[in-house]
Amino acid sequence: MKNIKVMIVDDSAVVRQVLTGSLSGHAGIEVIGSAADPLFAMDKMNREWPDVIVLDVEMPRMDGISFLKKLMAERPTPVVICSTLTEKGAATTMEAMAAGAVAIITKPQGNLRQFLVDATEELVNAIKAAAQAKIRKLAAPPPAAPPKLSADAILPAASSSSAMTRTTERVVALGTSTGGTQALEYVLTALPRVCPGIVIVQHMPERFTAAFAERLNNLCQIEVREARHGDRVIPGRALIAPGGRHMLLKRSGAQYMVDVVDGPPVSRHKPSVDVLFRSTARAAGANATGIIMTGMGDDGARGLREMYEAGALTLGQDEASCVVYGMPKEARKLDAVSREISLEQIPAYILRGDR
Repeated sequence: MKNIKVMIVDDSAVVRQVLTGSLSGHAGIEVIGSAADPLFAMDKMNREWPDVIVLDVEMPRMDGISFLKKLMAERPTPVVICSTLTEKGAATTMEAMAAGAVAIITKPQGNLRQFLVDATEELVNAIKAAAQAKIRKLAAPPPAAPPKLSADAILPAASSSSAMTRTTERVVALGTSTGGTQALEYVLTALPRVCPGIVIVQHMPERFTAAFAERLNNLCQIEVREARHGDRVIPGRALIAPGGRHMLLKRSGAQYMVDVVDGPPVSRHKPSVDVLFRSTARAAGANATGIIMTGMGDDGARGLREMYEAGALTLGQDEASCVVYGMPKEARKLDAVSREISLEQIPAYILRGDR
């Protein structure tokens, strides 16, 4: 197989030097150039176009987001964001992900040289995933139809305590990784306020999940927020597992809530989709819908199989609409997927819950 050609765009000479040296030592990766800002980068790229760009977001002359938008409009190319781990940087990086970047690597503010050496394997994996990504412009989400209200909008229906113990609300568990930020934005912005409660694992570093949830909350009709320990899962709310923590679905009587816990990485990830899906199988059983979406690797495949065996509706995003058809493919291999559907069909399945 031919080498993956990489361009590094970062205003730090240390970052450019260390990344070039670290990546050049890996078989299958060729650093064809580096540049201090996007304008220098474009001049070099026009002579030899890279397969993947490693891009900082805060740079002189042209910021990374403007450069990314220009790239996606003129010549879509996989981009890995390499950003400083700060609250401000997290919000900026989320804007870059929404513009089409496929992965995030975080840089600390101190001891940068050693970190970049230690993080080489993580970056190599991100570059390999990005090289496989199908970069495409997502369709605009369909306008959400106004909810058809019933008398429930004014007062609750009569119920007995025994009915409450026998039935529970539907809950939807979503798992995704590479390409998931755009895919989740498409799905969640298409949902009306009246929809099942949703729990989500998106592979993403610490601090970035809060900025991601805040961005989605500003775009969506439903409430979207980073999960906190003990949060209730209720209709019209989506909870996103915080980076660096696992999220488990729990049930108390007829109510769902989440536990946010520490622990080792599962399937090499924290948060892990497998952990969320297994807990959903145990807590919700046939009242749940599990959806595995675009991403590299196999996290979530075994957990989705457990949901399937518990009677849940299990859905996999199809290859044509995935940025990376990795996680759904692995779930399909385990016969964990009841039905494969396109990204555009996912909102309707969330609302219907049909088998």
